[in-house]
Amino acid sequence: MTGERIRPATGEDIEALADLLVLLFTQEADFQPDRQKQLQGLRLILETPGSGRILVSEVDGLVVGMVSLLFSISTAQGGPVCWLEDMIVHPAHRGNGAGSRLLQSAIDDARTAGFSRITLLTDAVNESAIRFYERHGFARSAMTTLRLYLE
Repeated sequence: MTGERIRPATGEDIEALADLLVLLFTQEADFQPDRQKQLQGLRLILETPGSGRILVSEVDGLVVGMVSLLFSISTAQGGPVCWLEDMIVHPAHRGNGAGSRLLQSAIDDARTAGFSRITLLTDAVNESAIRFYERHGFARSAMTTLRLYLE
């Protein structure tokens, strides 16, 4: 796409990223948008580089997509791994490969940084998202997600 670039997020992007997360969380069954929590989480990631990384897709100076990777260590892998925590492209910018370019940039970034695995969660009924990730090499896992909220 003309005018598109993928780059690391900065503090100046936080408001636009929070807008995207509101869109994402209105689509997901397990989460509800809470702009203050989204702003707080984004700030924590950006202010703690060792915790994760956020990439943005920018078109003509406007942030239209994001993907966040959160870092961990896996005893199964014997080293660093990451979680693909949030990924969204604004609906007006879908269908032209922007999501694929953004995801591939995140995968390349993780590989270059020495991570051995990327894990992600998506709604089980969101078949289009599942197909999208499978086209990029992700495979369904035999594991089941369980959560315990502590607040």
